[in-house]
Amino acid sequence: MVNLKNYNVILKHFVVILTMLFAFGCSNQKEYVSKIEGKQIAVTNLNGENTEIEAFVRPYRENIDKDMNEILAYAPETLEKSKGKWQTSIGSLQADITLASADKIFNLREKKSVDICLLNHGGIRSIIPQGNVTTRTAFELMPFENNLVVVALKGEQILEMADYIIKERKPHPLSGIQIILNKDEKSYKSISIQGKPLDLNKTYYGATNDYLYNGGDSMYFFKKGTAVYDLDYKLRNVWIDYFKEVDTIPVPQIQRIIVE
Repeated sequence: MVNLKNYNVILKHFVVILTMLFAFGCSNQKEYVSKIEGKQIAVTNLNGENTEIEAFVRPYRENIDKDMNEILAYAPETLEKSKGKWQTSIGSLQADITLASADKIFNLREKKSVDICLLNHGGIRSIIPQGNVTTRTAFELMPFENNLVVVALKGEQILEMADYIIKERKPHPLSGIQIILNKDEKSYKSISIQGKPLDLNKTYYGATNDYLYNGGDSMYFFKKGTAVYDLDYKLRNVWIDYFKEVDTIPVPQIQRIIVE
């Protein structure tokens, strides 16, 4: 006769063991993506236009176009970055207005003046065409969200800056500084800041953007500054505010880098 009591005990142990094995097996099992499916969802109808989407988007597009096409100033000639070996008209203008804007804010907040400005040639992404200048012009010139910062620099960093400019041989936007190069254009004869000879023991305040301060375009000398001040002012807004303030955009004539 079969002993049901012993059988039940054995069955319970068997179930417990199977449960434990299953649990351990599941805990160690890794899940993998075995298949990915996708499908194309058309946003246009057979006639090439979705009237519902167009009706929804149109008011927003028209308002944006209205703002972007607002005329802010007038350019008597085209300013671009492709003309000029050591400096360009558009680069010099950008550096001049950036320096002026930074100086105004920095003086109010810190009671100090901004001495120089250095930006990057590659950061200028368009031209200022002859004729009407609009908000769209500013967005095309500066499509990035870079902030304006002021960095406290020792004279040694100014020397590194000059060496960088000579090595790069690009017309980076400059203002407040003048570098006189030797005839070989591989070294400098003199450097002046705001019309005065460079003082290695003095702290100068330089305007730039947060991208360059963080080492963009290999401008590592900015990071060696003794202090940095974020003015919470986008460079694109510097352009826009400047365009609003002037009637006719000037063409800078002051040379920042001179070959002896």
